[in-house]
Amino acid sequence: MRIIHVAALAALTLTAAATPASPPQATMSFFITSAGPGSGAELHGLAGADRHCAQLAAAVGAAARTWRAYLSTVAMDGQPAVNARDRIGKGPWYNAKGVMVASDVEKLHGDANLLNKENSLTEKGEVVNGRGDTPNMHDILTGSSPDGRAVAGANDTTCGNWTRSGEGSAIVGHHDRIGLRDDEPSRSWNSSHPSRGCGIDALKATGGNGYFYCFASR
Repeated sequence: MRIIHVAALAALTLTAAATPASPPQATMSFFITSAGPGSGAELHGLAGADRHCAQLAAAVGAAARTWRAYLSTVAMDGQPAVNARDRIGKGPWYNAKGVMVASDVEKLHGDANLLNKENSLTEKGEVVNGRGDTPNMHDILTGSSPDGRAVAGANDTTCGNWTRSGEGSAIVGHHDRIGLRDDEPSRSWNSSHPSRGCGIDALKATGGNGYFYCFASR
């Protein structure tokens, strides 16, 4: 009987060892896209951007959540402006490694968030290139003010509400919070400067690659 008991215990131990731990993505509710749709800032509007977030999340086993792109749009063609901060739920939000980057909307847009190069990971849990890396890809599309709202005015700040891949411009944030020069202060994660254009080459020219933030709204 003792031999049978020991054998059973050994079998259970081997089974537990062979069973993988829950993937980090099981709790993930925030990521930077690991790839853009392929057309610069032409994302097929908010719906297309949301769909891209959901597809990337599904590829790593996080399809159960409702994913929203952190993008603002301006009032256009009879449609009201949309604020990025109003699209993403109430939080808290965790990256692919299980680190809570912000507990709620106010902290996300304040000094208490943990968004930086180390924590602003892709859905695969990978670090995105920042200033000092080759190529630099720290420009993240947002079309937003520092408080996460649409930017009013005559200038294009959303590449035509994410429908243009040529002329135009979009507000971008720096995911690594680093400026363009050593003597610059820290830059905003969601509102650092306008892009040079809306096509992928123009986005790359200012240190981007057409990436954007995705948040689980629930």
